[in-house]
Amino acid sequence: MLAQHPSASPSAEDSSLVKWLDFKEAFEKNKTHPLPFLIDIYTDWCGWCKHMMRTTYSTPGLAGYINANFYPVKFNAETKDTIEYLGTKYFNAELGTRSPHQLAIKFLGERMSYPSTVFINNNFQFSLLSAGYLDVRKIEPLLIYTVENIFRTTQYEDFKKYYELAYPETPAENTKPENSTSTDNGQSSTVNPHWYSFNEALLKQKNNAKKLLVFVHTEWCNGCRIMKKTTFTPPDVVKYLEEKYYLVDLNAETKDTILFAGQTFVHEKDKPFHQFVYAALKGNVFLPSCIVFNQELQAVDAIPYYLTPETMEPILKYYGDEAYKTTKWEDFRQRYSEKK
Repeated sequence: MLAQHPSASPSAEDSSLVKWLDFKEAFEKNKTHPLPFLIDIYTDWCGWCKHMMRTTYSTPGLAGYINANFYPVKFNAETKDTIEYLGTKYFNAELGTRSPHQLAIKFLGERMSYPSTVFINNNFQFSLLSAGYLDVRKIEPLLIYTVENIFRTTQYEDFKKYYELAYPETPAENTKPENSTSTDNGQSSTVNPHWYSFNEALLKQKNNAKKLLVFVHTEWCNGCRIMKKTTFTPPDVVKYLEEKYYLVDLNAETKDTILFAGQTFVHEKDKPFHQFVYAALKGNVFLPSCIVFNQELQAVDAIPYYLTPETMEPILKYYGDEAYKTTKWEDFRQRYSEKK
């Protein structure tokens, strides 16, 4: 999704297109412009480490994504250098041949597997370790999960499942109707819901008042695309949405003029997002986000970040069945989980 596999892999070991840093350089840059860290843990004798440099990290689109969104650090797990990491100095005790560095032991524990990749975000409060060789297909969801704050709402294995559903490795022959896909037993597993523009939803509201569920996204937001392809498509979710809501597709960068509540909202040239997005999200723009409006077109909640279908379904019912008027969300969610 981020990049295509190259038709031929470069042969030079230093062919990686990633602009690697050492820890000192990365921390210095992070002081003025914080970004997630990607730490490639390797050794000089590790063949798969070199292969990952020649293949995965030599893929232009993927390397470009890493360079733009991470401080990529190349860390030799057997280096003799003293390294300062988050205020603590680590060194190599040199207890024998192929002696691991203390910092490598901190990252990898007792499983000294090479290559290993550590993904870090949220001011070093979030970290995710992936051991072994990663090709483009395997590393893409890890990159998206880290950069786009999906870790705030979703376990990695759950996100990975929906990433693979949204972008299957080998697409099946298109012999099914355009608005559905099917499981192996022939039963429909996903259905494309009807999406409205915001202005279309307002027109529908005049004749048949429903709640609005506004999905705020951009074309460049990977988590947004995965969420749109998978979270809103299970048949039960689609059925409930069509009963209770108008599902609104709102590109945060739209150039459309929106007339709402007696006000005119436009996309100002000097702002990245549309005026209505800033107003509806009260200036706190996180991508993706879902905004719930009641039948009177009053915003009752804004839910930030990526959500799976399992997370979305109780939210839809909490507002769709108007439980929010009488019940606290935590109580409702607990009862909902017990029923499931």
